[in-house]
Amino acid sequence: MLARLASRRLLEIRQAVRQFPQTTRALSTALNYHLDSPDNNPDLPWEFSDANKPKVKEILSHYPSNYKQSAVIPLLDLAQQQHGGWLPVSAMNAVAKVIEVAPIRVYEVATFYSMFNRTKVGKYHLLVCGTTPCMIRGSRDIEDALLKHLGVKRNEVTKDGLFSVGEMECMGCCVNAPMITVADYSNGSEGYTYNYYEDVTPKRVVELVEALRRGEKPPRGTQNPQRINCGPEGGNTTLLGEPKPPPCRDLDAC
Repeated sequence: MLARLASRRLLEIRQAVRQFPQTTRALSTALNYHLDSPDNNPDLPWEFSDANKPKVKEILSHYPSNYKQSAVIPLLDLAQQQHGGWLPVSAMNAVAKVIEVAPIRVYEVATFYSMFNRTKVGKYHLLVCGTTPCMIRGSRDIEDALLKHLGVKRNEVTKDGLFSVGEMECMGCCVNAPMITVADYSNGSEGYTYNYYEDVTPKRVVELVEALRRGEKPPRGTQNPQRINCGPEGGNTTLLGEPKPPPCRDLDAC
C-alpha cells in the first residue's frame, strides 16, 4: 500500500516538473560543452603573441613555481583579449600547457565563469547588468533597446562584426543602476578596455553605440549630467559644509 502511494506521488511530481515552464538565462555566450567547428577545434594552432609572452611571464611571477595553475584566470583573460574577445579551445589548450595541467582543468574554469566567451563576440561586447537593482531600474528596457537598434538577439554578433550584446550579473554599482559595461576588443590586448556606463537610459545606450561606431570614446561612469559619480542628483541636500570632526574625550582626564 505504502509503495503504491509513494509510486503515485513520484509520478505526480514528475508530471508537475514536466509542465513547469522552463526558463533559462544564457549568461555565457556558449554552451557548457564544446563542439568542434572549422574555426574552433584543437587542431588549429594557437600561442601567445610575442607582445604577450612577457605578460605571461609577469603573471606567472606572482605565484610559486609549484602553483602555476593559480594563474589560470589571468592567463585565460589575456588569451581572450588577444583573440578578439573569445576563447577557442586551442587557446585553452595553450594555457593548460603554460601552467602544466590537464586541459580539462582549464576547460572547467572557462565554462564556469560567464566572463569567458567561448564563441565569437563583437569588437565591442556590450554587457547589460541583470541583477535586481538594475532590473527594477529598467535594465530589461536597456537590453531591448540595444537588441532592437542593432538588429540582433542576445549573444549574436552584428553583420559588421562590431557589436554583440550579452548579460552579466551584478557589476557592483547598484547605486547608479541601471548600467552596462563595454568590453573593447577592437585593438587586441594592447588597447583592451573594460568600461562602466552607469545611469543609462534606452536613448543613451543607443547614443553610446553610435559613438563607438564612429570610433569615439564616450566618457565612462554616470551618464546622468545631474550627478557626480555616485552623488545625489542635483547635488548635496545635506552636509553642505565641511563636516565637524568627531568629539574626543580628554584622555588625560581618564
